[in-house]
Amino acid sequence: MSTTLLVVQVLNGLQLGVLLFLIAAGLTLVFGVMDFINLAHGVQYMLGAYLAVMFYGLTGSFVAALLLALAAALVFGLLLEAVVFRHLYGRDHLDHVIATFGIILFLNSAVKYVWGAAPLSLPVPEVLTGSVALAPGLLYPVWRLVIIGSGIAVAVLLWGLVSFTRVGMLVRAGATNPEMVSALGVDIRRLFTLVFGFGAMLAGFAGIMIAPILSVEPGMGDTILILAFVVIVIGGIGSIRGAFVAALLIGLVDTLGRSFAVDILRLFLSSSTARTVGPALASMLIYLLMAVVLYVRPTGLFPAKGR
Repeated sequence: MSTTLLVVQVLNGLQLGVLLFLIAAGLTLVFGVMDFINLAHGVQYMLGAYLAVMFYGLTGSFVAALLLALAAALVFGLLLEAVVFRHLYGRDHLDHVIATFGIILFLNSAVKYVWGAAPLSLPVPEVLTGSVALAPGLLYPVWRLVIIGSGIAVAVLLWGLVSFTRVGMLVRAGATNPEMVSALGVDIRRLFTLVFGFGAMLAGFAGIMIAPILSVEPGMGDTILILAFVVIVIGGIGSIRGAFVAALLIGLVDTLGRSFAVDILRLFLSSSTARTVGPALASMLIYLLMAVVLYVRPTGLFPAKGR
């Protein structure tokens, strides 16, 4: 295990963590404020990537594609909330799961119909191509550093909005006692709509940022949605701080586990056994982490106040 490889995998883990945070932040806000389980949140991540590819093809500019895709993701999230999800508030969580799972199936099929089943790609902006030397012998892609920096910047901005603005105060109050907030004259339905649209835009932003690295294909949001739910369970439902800490923790544990599990097991087991057990154990690490956290702190690491 070389130091260079360890540093690279730590950076890869941070990159995965900030992407998970961008998705989980919207998911935990929707769940925390609206008590709504949105399995279709991963589809909004996928749509962000597809919209960026489409707008890049139309404009030839990554910046224009980014801005247009963010706006489109926001509008689509607001439309989805108004047409479908608004009618499910106050109903049983099983209804939420069934309805949003149906949205997943419908939108995955719609994406195949519009863009085809073949994987698409989004080029990295020319000024951000290549690698940067972080240390002698350690090169790391510039775009991956941009993803890490963007995710941290969004986390700081979101923390500031939730903690120090009037809208953030209403969001926190709505998560604790929506009836009282409504009685004070706040349009709680409009607040719910804004939270939902903002969450959809964050998921779309994550899809846009990862599109130059991963293939853009139908169903790409399904796997990462599972990780996002693990994030909000570990971090605490409704907690932005918890989502950020848990996302970075899961990103590091998952990436380092998949990279070094076999090497570590070789210290105790034969090489053939380590190669067999290592990948299976690595894929389970985040769920073992979730089980340990829930055993010690059933409400998560940083549960939102009032929950």
